[in-house]
Amino acid sequence: MSEHATPEDATVTDNATELPLFHRTVRPEWIDYNGHMSEAFYVLVFGYATDAMMIETGLHAGYRESTGCSLYTVESHLRYLRDVAEGAHLAVRTRLLGVDAKKARFSHELYVVGAPDGVPEPEAAPVATSELLALHVDQRAGRTVPFPDSVRERLAALVEPTPAWAGRSIAEVPAAL
Repeated sequence: MSEHATPEDATVTDNATELPLFHRTVRPEWIDYNGHMSEAFYVLVFGYATDAMMIETGLHAGYRESTGCSLYTVESHLRYLRDVAEGAHLAVRTRLLGVDAKKARFSHELYVVGAPDGVPEPEAAPVATSELLALHVDQRAGRTVPFPDSVRERLAALVEPTPAWAGRSIAEVPAAL
């Protein structure tokens, strides 16, 4: 299986009101010297979940090839909440939080689940979260451009309430004296 999200990872459903879960299993090479998943691999899994979201919403490879446009992440905020062990099965819940003519704001919640295609228990807490802001960019022109109406409408139809944890900044730490 390819590590990157592929069309097979997405189940495109034009009338869905939420995005499908994205799944991966923690590989041995993702484990760091502290014995748990290294921070870089949380970012990798979230990046693949973003790819799956793009496929699901019509921003797939064919779209990028035919239009020269793609999403560029311009801001992100990650929270590492619990350690994740080798072999753990992961499920990523992606939510669209907002969309306008040229921007999309979305979040990912990473859960450890009991099986490779498992679903988080209703009371499960995420082990990590990611909030992102992305711009729709015409790569040929090198500037932001509006989403096509069909893509913007698809994104807008998927917008969900913002989780309580989203929209926060990194806590201030006083400078050492």
